[in-house]
Amino acid sequence: MVTPVAKIWMNGKMVDWADARVHVLTHTLHYGLGVFEGIRFYKTPEGPGIFRLKEHVKRLYDSCHICRIQVPYDRDTIFKAHLDVVRVNGLADGYIRPVVYLKDGPMGLLVTDDHPVGVFIATWAWGAYLGEEGLKKGIRTKIASFSRNHVNAMMTKAKINGAYVNSILSKREAKQAGYDETIMLDTEGYVSEGSGENLFMVRDGLIKTTPLASILQGITRDTVFTLAEMLGYRVVEDRFTRDELYIADEAFFTGTAAEVTPIREVDDRAIGEGRPGPVTKAIQEAYFKVVHGEDPRYRDWITVVR
Repeated sequence: MVTPVAKIWMNGKMVDWADARVHVLTHTLHYGLGVFEGIRFYKTPEGPGIFRLKEHVKRLYDSCHICRIQVPYDRDTIFKAHLDVVRVNGLADGYIRPVVYLKDGPMGLLVTDDHPVGVFIATWAWGAYLGEEGLKKGIRTKIASFSRNHVNAMMTKAKINGAYVNSILSKREAKQAGYDETIMLDTEGYVSEGSGENLFMVRDGLIKTTPLASILQGITRDTVFTLAEMLGYRVVEDRFTRDELYIADEAFFTGTAAEVTPIREVDDRAIGEGRPGPVTKAIQEAYFKVVHGEDPRYRDWITVVR
């Protein structure tokens, strides 16, 4: 349950939480065509700092471009609105959810370029997505029976609302079987990603992650590339199978919500020693220093809300 805050930015103005409403005939509600982002902000020495806001806003507009959705506001307006919604709600750290959606208009599957479009930006306090214990000790995962969306069945470089039904079904399956999270394979049987996270594995000192074909180009994923190389590790993009993952020395998820979460088990098989390994812990430590504004080398990744 999301704890309500005072205000939500909706279609150009701040509205009370209870008044941020859409009509029951909102097109996105019926057919799933809309796009969104997930963004975190953290307590820093200078105040709340939104992590890589510029990149998130760019990806929001890229998703709209892929889906041929015309955003009714320019990028500067949307960028500033994120700062405003954090400021007005007085949160020191939390999560931001911008959504671009098709309003109520003509029904049916034909969406024209002039269909009415709305935007809202909500924020709330949110802790560790996969649990504080998961961040410290690692999580248990299960390979899904559902395949990740094929690149010609769904646009995998856009954060499309309806695309996440695939993730919901997969995660529910894993949770009902007693696991913390799911791992999805692509349509050719190679490891793709989690329900909402990118995935890395470590073997013999080499960090490997899935190429971009079937996965979303994660901003945290990109951050980890930079931090891993800064720490002296080599990162490669290469396909790998589930049984290669079983014999990895370490594995971890990355994502705005998941941050850097170790994976201690896949399909009842311990990964390495069954606890977070040294590479994962080093990257995780570096990541949390960066997002909290404690590493001046990456200060330009943080937009402080004043």
